[in-house]
Amino acid sequence: MAEAGTSDKEIPGAGRRVAILATNGYEQSELLEPLEALRQAGHSVSILSLTTDPIRGVVGHDWADEVEVDRALEDASPEDFDALVLPGGVYNPDRLRQEIAAVEFVSAMMESGKPVAAICHGPWLLAEAELAEGRRMTSYPSIRTDLIHAGAEWVDEPAVVDRNLLTSRSPEDLPRFTEALLALVGAT
Repeated sequence: MAEAGTSDKEIPGAGRRVAILATNGYEQSELLEPLEALRQAGHSVSILSLTTDPIRGVVGHDWADEVEVDRALEDASPEDFDALVLPGGVYNPDRLRQEIAAVEFVSAMMESGKPVAAICHGPWLLAEAELAEGRRMTSYPSIRTDLIHAGAEWVDEPAVVDRNLLTSRSPEDLPRFTEALLALVGAT
């Protein structure tokens, strides 16, 4: 099992409270690298999923390591968090966009103006939640048309910030995504 670190227990003086919403089939690097960077920056990060069972990542098309889940989505509230990260992978966002609770959680975070960061196929959740319209966004190329049909202005750039929304294309863009994520979430 991949070491995801400590759970979401509050640390006095820590930075912001960040949720990473994922389920089985998340792209491993797109969850673990932002998680580590956020924690190193002093933020408290919780992995949310549909249940509290460990979730398994993928590397490309191959199953990879599991990470522990800190909270089931049903036990979390958008008010508990200051920011949200949506890793990609094909299976992960496709499964989550079929869950009303996940779509509602993403909607509440976006509508509150809190930072939301989605990479690779993660923006599918934004399209499902009808939150792409009028937004400048990027994604993995295979969901470009989905985002355009959802009303986004799709651009082919490594990291795109549009107000409180950060989107990125793929694991190759993780350095730019992580840098933009830390800037969007803010310093401790």
